[in-house]
Amino acid sequence: MSDDHKSESGFQYSIANLKPAQPVEKVTLTFPDGAKREFARNITGLEVAQDISPSLAKRTVAMALDGVLYDLNDPITEDAKIELISRDDTRALELIRHDCAHVLAEAVQSLWPGTQVTIGPVIENGFYYDFFRNEPFTPEDFAAIEKKMREIIARDKPFSKEVWSREKAKEVFRDKGEAFKVELVDAIPGDEPIKIYFQGDWFDLCRGPHMTSTGRIGNAFKLMKVAGAYWRGDSNNPMLTRIYGTAFAKQDDLDAYLKQIEEAEKRDHRKLGRELDLFHFQEEGPGVVFWHPKGWTIFQQLIAYMRRRLAGDYQEVNAPQILDKALWETSGHWDWYRENMFAAQSAGDEAEDKRWFALKPMNCPGHVQIFKHGLKSYRDLPLRLAEFGIVHRYEPSGAMHGLMRVRGFTQDDAHVFCTEEQLADECLKINDLILSTYADFGFEGELTVKLSTRPEKRVGTDAMWDHAERVMATVLSQIEAQGHDHKIKTAINPGEGAFYGPKFEYVLRDAIGRDWQCGTTQVDFNLPERFGAFYIDHDGSKKAPVMVHRAICGSMERFIGILIEHYAGNFPLWLAPMQVVVTTITSEADEYAKQVVAAARSAGLRVEIDLRNEKINYKVREHSLAKIPALLVVGKKEAETHSVSVRRLGSERQTVMPTADALAALADEATAPDIKRAKSLS
Repeated sequence: MSDDHKSESGFQYSIANLKPAQPVEKVTLTFPDGAKREFARNITGLEVAQDISPSLAKRTVAMALDGVLYDLNDPITEDAKIELISRDDTRALELIRHDCAHVLAEAVQSLWPGTQVTIGPVIENGFYYDFFRNEPFTPEDFAAIEKKMREIIARDKPFSKEVWSREKAKEVFRDKGEAFKVELVDAIPGDEPIKIYFQGDWFDLCRGPHMTSTGRIGNAFKLMKVAGAYWRGDSNNPMLTRIYGTAFAKQDDLDAYLKQIEEAEKRDHRKLGRELDLFHFQEEGPGVVFWHPKGWTIFQQLIAYMRRRLAGDYQEVNAPQILDKALWETSGHWDWYRENMFAAQSAGDEAEDKRWFALKPMNCPGHVQIFKHGLKSYRDLPLRLAEFGIVHRYEPSGAMHGLMRVRGFTQDDAHVFCTEEQLADECLKINDLILSTYADFGFEGELTVKLSTRPEKRVGTDAMWDHAERVMATVLSQIEAQGHDHKIKTAINPGEGAFYGPKFEYVLRDAIGRDWQCGTTQVDFNLPERFGAFYIDHDGSKKAPVMVHRAICGSMERFIGILIEHYAGNFPLWLAPMQVVVTTITSEADEYAKQVVAAARSAGLRVEIDLRNEKINYKVREHSLAKIPALLVVGKKEAETHSVSVRRLGSERQTVMPTADALAALADEATAPDIKRAKSLS
């Protein structure tokens, strides 16, 4: 038999000359339902989606490999868990905003040639892009920019990626006059690729990933504000114009967000703080609060509430505010936290008096000293120490924000010293205390408890971390079981724990849907050992206690800021700084009004009197603007019948009641929820 053969086309070839086919390399992809499939190595996410279904490919905008987002056209080179991300996936929101930032930059350069682009990251609730231009942008430019952005989106140009050499990237950007981009290329580590993303003819230096095309962004976006920003945050560098924007997958989501922003502006605690005469700040004390009588009343009500909640379980202590730096060196703060600490050298003339001291940024080292004072046995544990401790931490001037971010604040801090066996019970008790506290303050929306696990850089043995994370995961599962009835969600934050131990973070939701991280529970292996703290165990050996840091409000100042905005200044009666104003219609009722005030004070109400010779409608309006919860209006008729006309904030109705009944009802309403609960159980 001849070795020569003819193909169907008649072309003659020799079997001897044929090379054996090379085996196709494969990757195994695991889908969300657990199914596994083999594909040729270097297949793209888009090709995987097309292989499954053309409609799926049309819906997909990106892919996740082992939980990390990638461009849909990236080749898949290794076995992985794959998820095909649609535009409606919550993870796509970051891509929508990232793509929108690129479109913003193209629109600006299209409208104002010669403008240099710098960086444009995604941030919480949106994105920004920094531009260098001789004339700064203003909000009046937004209409033109947004119009151009819509044109670019409507073109629906694909996002495509090229990897350039460092030299090519610098040359291209230098030729374009993009000096900031040249500097950014130089800042990219040598082992990282230089990625360039195109959208049509326009391109930008970017890590990615992006969606498949500009059209996938949609039109649910809005430019929000402009601000000045120094290049790389250094005041020695050029000033840039930062344009902030936001974008959502749906117009309804954008509308809801804009409505929330509008409501938040009305509720801004700084504005209400001025209007209600609660507090102020001034230049001579940057970042520290000047509390006015009404604001201090709220502060003291909050402290009194927390003290009642801790009574019987915690022992309140007070550690010094200023301590020698040697203590902070032992704790590690002098090395790790020095840039955030306020320090001063003593003023004495003697050499031994020339010592460095620091205002405490945290209460924990002081509490360890109190624990160490006197021998402790396992029978003394758990030992719970609480302090309403004033701490000071340096915040950059640009980061300070009313009560929400200050340099001096009070923590409702506590530290629980316990055995490893007691850790789970203590975390559950803290959880119950935190959740019930938030409920008492009217936070009835969704609440999230996040477990943050071991970071890459940490102290302690793996065995200690294993034990602590196992305990806290068990506690989290119990919290999750309770959550079905209490609007509680749970989540894991991998690698976000403190360097000294895992932690829970409590995120509450306010009346207009904003999330605030307040409470924490943190397990600490580090500090007791650093200070040589120990207890005598049942076998007579010395053992370092487990230290649990916990806060409920966190910063009392910040929590009050959150409360002001949550209630829009309309505090529940038990928290209101002034609960009742007694005012007169006519001077004939002045003496009776004084009797009503005396009776109200005897009932435990915070009350003022208004005997001014003004029209009653004027006085009612003024006290309503001051958000007084209850007005008791008296005239000649009320004086004769020993009654009052009750007008509640936010209501046009007036109810005439016997004075004794009105005051009894108000006193009952003004009883703090924890006291009411205790009375109902007794």
